[in-house]
Amino acid sequence: MKAKPIAAAVLVLLGATAPALAHPGHGDVHGFIHGFAHPIGGLDHVLAMVAVGLFAAHLGGRALWVVPAAFVTLMAVGGALGMNGVGLPYVETGIALSVVVFGLMLATSLALPVGLAAGLVGFFAIFHGQAHGAELPVGASGLAFAAGFMIATAALHGAGIGLGLGAGRVASTKAVRIGGAAMAAAGVGLLAGWI
Repeated sequence: MKAKPIAAAVLVLLGATAPALAHPGHGDVHGFIHGFAHPIGGLDHVLAMVAVGLFAAHLGGRALWVVPAAFVTLMAVGGALGMNGVGLPYVETGIALSVVVFGLMLATSLALPVGLAAGLVGFFAIFHGQAHGAELPVGASGLAFAAGFMIATAALHGAGIGLGLGAGRVASTKAVRIGGAAMAAAGVGLLAGWI
């Protein structure tokens, strides 16, 4: 009689565990997860992605989805370039400069038409995407990797939108302006190699 509860417990424990997958050849271990981790692993990418969301929230209306969608779409184009070995000049400079420009847009409460804002963030998104795509791990699925960095980017945009909408309700836009100035300063630090 005691053997049945022990056998049941063993079956439950075995069913609740996942295989270790400690050796290569067990699926796409680097694709999606590595792609998802890439944008959140660097200060330059995090600052730029959150800034895009904050800027979209600042503009409001259609910009809440058009501006981040333009970034993600053109980042995918840049990612495809990078995955296919197409280099762009000054990629790291373009990424750092995006932090400066996005930070200044927030610091000055710049009000751009939605199309212009989407075009501007899309331009810089190509640099971010190329950097992501160029770091596709050998043997990883390009599609899974791209899905990972696109979803992480959209999540960071969402965080920026949430912060921007929350700052508008709780505080003043002064907090966003100060944050934008800090982002721009960080971008200058990235450009100068201090960060």
